[in-house]
Amino acid sequence: MNACVRPELPVRPMTIADVPAVIGVEEIAYAYPWTEGIFRDCLRSGYHGYVQEDSRGVVAYAMITVAVGEAHLLNLAVAPRHQGGGRGRALLRYVCRQAVALGADIMFLEVRPSNVQAVALYLDEGFCEVGTRRGYYPAAIGREDALVMARTLV
Repeated sequence: MNACVRPELPVRPMTIADVPAVIGVEEIAYAYPWTEGIFRDCLRSGYHGYVQEDSRGVVAYAMITVAVGEAHLLNLAVAPRHQGGGRGRALLRYVCRQAVALGADIMFLEVRPSNVQAVALYLDEGFCEVGTRRGYYPAAIGREDALVMARTLV
């Protein structure tokens, strides 16, 4: 593990005030980032956002929704300078525990097959591929499919 990265940094609920910092990470982590409006709408709709900070600000975040016993991981990102040190894994485990506390017994997510690191993380954390959403993501040429993955939480 990279000695500069501390995955045990505390996680706290995301607020509307965090959205600009979250967007700063989102825009460097993804080629097709969510907009500020999407994050604001998620929070206003009662979705559960979480951020992890170091002394310089937000370094990772996640957004989930929970309904009728099912959680959906909508977004999880770690600032590139903090990737590879366990922060994404720690945050994923945290949101899975939060989903259980919110009444979920299964979590679903979509991930780009080209995001090899994320796919490996999800598989390693017990997620299984349960389907494919054709043309789900924008891509440089056309659209990219999404792998749909799920994991029992309890």
